[in-house]
Amino acid sequence: MTTFQRHRGLTEQAADAAVDQACRLLRLPITRAQFPELAEAAARDQMSYRGFLAELLMTECDDRARRRSERRIKAAQFPREKSLRAFGFEANPSVDPAVIHTPATCEWVKKGLPLCLIGDSGTGKSHLLIALGTEAAMAGCRVRYTLATKLVNELVEAAGEKVLTKTIARYGRVDLLCIDELDHMELDRSGAELLFQVLTEREEKNSVAIASNVSFSGWTKTCTDPRLCAAIVDRLTFGGNLIQPGTESYRLALSQARAAAHDASG
Repeated sequence: MTTFQRHRGLTEQAADAAVDQACRLLRLPITRAQFPELAEAAARDQMSYRGFLAELLMTECDDRARRRSERRIKAAQFPREKSLRAFGFEANPSVDPAVIHTPATCEWVKKGLPLCLIGDSGTGKSHLLIALGTEAAMAGCRVRYTLATKLVNELVEAAGEKVLTKTIARYGRVDLLCIDELDHMELDRSGAELLFQVLTEREEKNSVAIASNVSFSGWTKTCTDPRLCAAIVDRLTFGGNLIQPGTESYRLALSQARAAAHDASG
């Protein structure tokens, strides 16, 4: 057990060493790293002892919050980094920034509501899905991203290995489940039932966000059982938000805009 002897009138060097040792024991890495700089700034600004202590503690809290956000974003298993700030709204005028602002507050996730992004290929659905999921993770929510095909395949394997209940419960615990490319497969009755079980597990408790190239009326091609298809659509739309990025290719417009900007600067 380590104990500290407290002495008045420590030299600056001894005080720095004591602070360094205490930060190691208390696991305060950001305070340990930034203490000399913050102490010098406090002396220059003639901060009170209370003010300096508050500055140290807030710096440590901010760093811990940042690291927690990073862990949640990593746990979400997003395939790439996407942010709302990086979304080129000018490249897709069908997406109103004001409409995106509402789900960006993450209130829908806290209420357990669904979100559907429906639009043609290349219109920015996956970008928005990942960006909104990232916003939720930064707001303190547990998020998981998956492709629809990967999710259904995992459920089929889990059923075969007698661990389906455990797998569905795992997907049911996250605050937000992001399912991308929901239309990129054909679901037989068994696959549709498995997906329906996941959605039912989350219904009115935890949020689901999906992205699809096909409007709801065309989902019967993805889900061949009409009754299950209607039930899945109901789970994904009841009380939720619908964002339609349109039909014009966002990726193409963004590439053209970047090319034009490059030519202009060259």
